[in-house]
Amino acid sequence: MSASTYLAYDYPLLSVFWSMLWFFLWIMWFVLLFRVVVDIFRDDDMSGWAKAGWLVFTILLPFLGVFVYVIARGKHMGRREVAQARSQQQAFDSYIRETAKGGSSSVDELAKLSEIRAKGDITDAEFARAKELVLSGHGSGTSADVGATSRR
Repeated sequence: MSASTYLAYDYPLLSVFWSMLWFFLWIMWFVLLFRVVVDIFRDDDMSGWAKAGWLVFTILLPFLGVFVYVIARGKHMGRREVAQARSQQQAFDSYIRETAKGGSSSVDELAKLSEIRAKGDITDAEFARAKELVLSGHGSGTSADVGATSRR
């Protein structure tokens, strides 16, 4: 028999199952430990001393510290995580709205002004005043600027 065949006899399927179970429990333990540490820093209600105390407790006595933290403060861990996710989603949504609104650049506005002047809807003097507004950064929209310029 070869060495790999002996290994199969020495390490049966149930032992593989238990090894994998312990490995995944070990990974889950580290995930829980990191989530607790992140939650300690995320909590704005705790003072700095309380955060330091919990952190020392979870580092020096990790199993006991994590389990006590989850029992004592676990109910609010989920709420803080949901609040963090909501604030990130709101920030993302506002960024998307601002980017979508964004307005046109001054080059686009000048191109629109040139088209309007080429059609003959505005005079050269109105074009010059609107162009000054766009280049100075005071013009927000071409049609509004032209309308304001032609009313003067």
